[in-house]
Amino acid sequence: MTSIKKAIFLFAVLFIVTGLVYPMTVTLVSGLLFPDQAHGSLIVDNDNRIIGSTLIGQNFTAPQYFQSRPSASGYDATASGGSNLGPTNAVLLESIANRKIELQKSGVTGSIPSDLVTASGSGLDPHISLESALIQVPVVAKARNLPEEKLKSLVLAESVDSPFTGAYVNVLSLNRALDQINQSS
Repeated sequence: MTSIKKAIFLFAVLFIVTGLVYPMTVTLVSGLLFPDQAHGSLIVDNDNRIIGSTLIGQNFTAPQYFQSRPSASGYDATASGGSNLGPTNAVLLESIANRKIELQKSGVTGSIPSDLVTASGSGLDPHISLESALIQVPVVAKARNLPEEKLKSLVLAESVDSPFTGAYVNVLSLNRALDQINQSS
């Protein structure tokens, strides 16, 4: 066999193995073993409508909901990415200052955690720190006419403690649990 024929044969074999067999096998196995994660960790409401994913952040602006981490991509998964602005960039500093003012206008008091005013690297982070959720409790409790302690208990119940990142809360899951409280009341 000439070198060209060997190269073409090797290319064809590697194309079939790495381009077809391997991806199809991984897709099949992941779909069987981890169906929820393999299909995007989608959250479906009672009417069988997809309302979001536990993996992608959403923008919540109403005062009766916990606010998500800001997004440089406008929460658009097709435009995932950070703003590419450096820490001393005037545009970034102005947007952080404006976000702090908006949070204070909404009723958030005290020291504001950085994840409530800065976007994540992907712009789609669905989580906020436990501290960021707890600082919003008084605002959400007032908007929903709920006792702060009840809301604080809900936040703590929805939080996940990670040895790598500390305690964090999935905002969509927390807001869904909050809606369940209001429906049962």
